[in-house]
Amino acid sequence: MTSTRQPRPAIAALYTGLGLTLVALLLPYVNGAALSGHIRAGYPSYDQARIGTAVTTWLIYLSVLGALGILGWLCAIWAAGTRKPWARRAATALLPIGAGIALFNLLIRDTSGDTGLPPLLGWTGLLPCLAGLAAVALMWTKQPR
Repeated sequence: MTSTRQPRPAIAALYTGLGLTLVALLLPYVNGAALSGHIRAGYPSYDQARIGTAVTTWLIYLSVLGALGILGWLCAIWAAGTRKPWARRAATALLPIGAGIALFNLLIRDTSGDTGLPPLLGWTGLLPCLAGLAAVALMWTKQPR
């Protein structure tokens, strides 16, 4: 009988954050109507072409952030999995950067006075930060070897 080694809790939390980042990245594409409807509500004078341009701009921005987030998660997973001595410090540094960007995306107001993103997308962007917070906390606790 072979035993399967269970992943360390911190690495499991890092993988959870990666998964939540993928969800946050894909949600605007899956639910594109929410983004276009939010822009249409904030800018009723915009024609469909202008709304389409605004949606495309947001999708590019969110895609770049998502790709950078995925890269950050993968690096953190690799560093923690190979027990690099700097893994905890790197994950700790990445957490406020990611959380700051997520809060910015949730709270930023555009010229219409409304938030730039629909609330669903803004709050979904914060979910990976919860996994990141758990991962960092777990990384700083003593783990059995």
